[in-house]
Amino acid sequence: MENKQNNPAPGICLSWEEVRKELPKIQGDEELFKRIWNDNEALAYLYIWQVLLSF
Repeated sequence: MENKQNNPAPGICLSWEEVRKELPKIQGDEELFKRIWNDNEALAYLYIWQVLLSF
C-alpha cells in the first residue's frame, strides 16, 4: 500500500500501481502478475538492504 505522499510501502522499491501504468493491457490474471511483482520486489528490497548492511 502506498501512503498519501505517493511513497512506496516499506519493503517495496516500485509499487505495482506505478508499474501497471507503464504496461500494456494484461490478457491474463492481473492478480497473478501483481502477486509475482510484489514477491520479486520484496526480494530486491531485501537484497539492497543486505548489501547496505554488509559494508
